[in-house]
Amino acid sequence: VQLVESGGDLVQPGGSLRLSCAASGIIFSAYHMGWYRQAPGNERELVAAISSGSFTNYADSVEGRFTISRDNAKNTVYLQMNGLKPEDTAVYYCNAVRAVAGGSNNYWGQGTQVTVSS
Repeated sequence: VQLVESGGDLVQPGGSLRLSCAASGIIFSAYHMGWYRQAPGNERELVAAISSGSFTNYADSVEGRFTISRDNAKNTVYLQMNGLKPEDTAVYYCNAVRAVAGGSNNYWGQGTQVTVSS
């Protein structure tokens, strides 16, 4: 199983980025997908999630600015980030989770750095 994130970059406040996470080795359409982030000294936190049925939810801090979406034909989940703020600076991680008998399958990508600074 591989989750490969891309799209992280240095961007000025107010700018936009689109993160991508390409999955392989899983039945992508069956998995709930999420984007998490972790800033130095902070715990990893959920940013946005999209269920296998494409229901979405967002952290309050990004509601209205970020949009999560998925393309099951491309085995890819996206995070469109608009109106970026310095406090959005973090390593962003892709997550895939699916309930299975006796527990769950839970996979993480390696992370991509997003830095918001002037």
